[in-house]
Amino acid sequence: QVQLVESGGDLVRPGGSLRLSCAASETIFRFNVMAWYRQPPGKQRELVASITKGGIMYYVESGKGRFTVSRDNDENTVYLQMNSLKAADTAIYYCYGRETIANQGHDYWGRGTQVTVSS
Repeated sequence: QVQLVESGGDLVRPGGSLRLSCAASETIFRFNVMAWYRQPPGKQRELVASITKGGIMYYVESGKGRFTVSRDNDENTVYLQMNSLKAADTAIYYCYGRETIANQGHDYWGRGTQVTVSS
């Protein structure tokens, strides 16, 4: 079973930047879409950004202009570049991938990486 492993979370000051990485144990071509979700303390998990196999991207409104999602098919890795970080971005960030086999969807999640934005 494919595994997704996040890295890059850290403690950063407001206004700072981080790049999160999600490394897949197998080719990411198998995924129709890959995405980043986050779960702030005491809140529900929310979609932050996604990118399809064809390169179509989506961003949560609060992330537009600050976040950039990308994928490196050769490295089987998806990235989330986050700039101008705010305290409200503090959360556990999860990598997600969805593949479809015989019209049945399969969801995969990483274990998460902690991002803390604080002065």
